[in-house]
Amino acid sequence: MFKMLIFLLVLGSFPLLAVTKPDLLLAQDYQNNIDVSQYWVSEKLDGVRAYWDGKQLISRGGNIIQAPAWFTADFPPRPLDGELWLARQQFAQILSTVSKQQPVSSEWQQLAYYIFELPQAEGTFTERIRMMQLLVQQQNSPYLQVVPQFRVADRATLLATLAQLEQAGAEGLMLHHQDAHYKTGRSADLLKLKTYQDAEATVIGYRPGRGKYQGMVGALIVRTPEGLEFAIGSGLTDALRQTPPAIGSEITYRYNGYTSKGIPRFARFLRERQAF
Repeated sequence: MFKMLIFLLVLGSFPLLAVTKPDLLLAQDYQNNIDVSQYWVSEKLDGVRAYWDGKQLISRGGNIIQAPAWFTADFPPRPLDGELWLARQQFAQILSTVSKQQPVSSEWQQLAYYIFELPQAEGTFTERIRMMQLLVQQQNSPYLQVVPQFRVADRATLLATLAQLEQAGAEGLMLHHQDAHYKTGRSADLLKLKTYQDAEATVIGYRPGRGKYQGMVGALIVRTPEGLEFAIGSGLTDALRQTPPAIGSEITYRYNGYTSKGIPRFARFLRERQAF
């Protein structure tokens, strides 16, 4: 509880004003057997997902994001789905900016809202891309952008693109089927591709540190939604070892497959899951 209080004080407590959680399109994991030439590809932005309902930005968890009025002044009066983003590997700064109850204009001036979907729109995804591009041109807002979409000819080119972007600090790639009509929920029309997998788990305890970490946390003991328990030590900074995520908090970790015992291999802490 104390750790959560510190978390909210550091980031600025998120407003208690909440609405119904938006019903969004969610991605499945990439499968090797697909024909990638049938998909549009884009960089997976590591920002904060936000739904624009025509009047306000709403977080995936259903809380109103307190954006400055000037930031959304030229947004259209129709639903949009996208990501509040600054730059690669700047998630903590983005989260700090968007979670403040009193927005700081100098921080919001660095962000833009990058849209990748038009909720409730007719037509295929290829057609919706053009709609998004026209919409952004018409609105002429420096804070409203379209996530660039591109094509790749085959799997080898896709994986080479992934390697190049990840080397530059990108989180991964998204693939959206060209003929997909808009829908919500988890769908194979939208795929995510990364060289590693990620998942969420709940912190249920700590393993004490040794050596240079004496007196600090050596690892987090976590439990997955399926009930699997294991420890995560990699990825923890010295600051996190001194003040770790609270018992009961949700974290995101990355891993590469599973061991023979079903434990995530090379599990590494990524971040505390965004509270909103």
